[in-house]
Amino acid sequence: MPLSMDLSAKGFEMFFKPWQVVALKYLISIRPEGANSREVYVHVSSKMEISRASIINFLNALVDDSVLEYTETTGKGGHHRIYSIPYDESEFKQFLAEQFFNKLKEEYAEETMNALNKFK
Repeated sequence: MPLSMDLSAKGFEMFFKPWQVVALKYLISIRPEGANSREVYVHVSSKMEISRASIINFLNALVDDSVLEYTETTGKGGHHRIYSIPYDESEFKQFLAEQFFNKLKEEYAEETMNALNKFK
């Protein structure tokens, strides 16, 4: 799930859909324990309508992008992932900023550095 930025939005909604923000904030609030997809789904669906498949796909995409980590447990029905986020809210904001600065530096090295120097 490649990150993209909506400059017209605010907060985490610059990067994620509202239901995704709820899921991420839930994982941040319970860290470092983590939660399985069902627990995340129950939390998000108590606030807005969303399918469990959407939650599972979102969590797995964030694992693929190294935003979330997981451990596997076994239980009724087989293997289950317990998803956790390695960042508190402030660290996660910094992670997002670094991702975008790194991409800008990769694409427009000189211009990005010139723009950043204006903020010093």
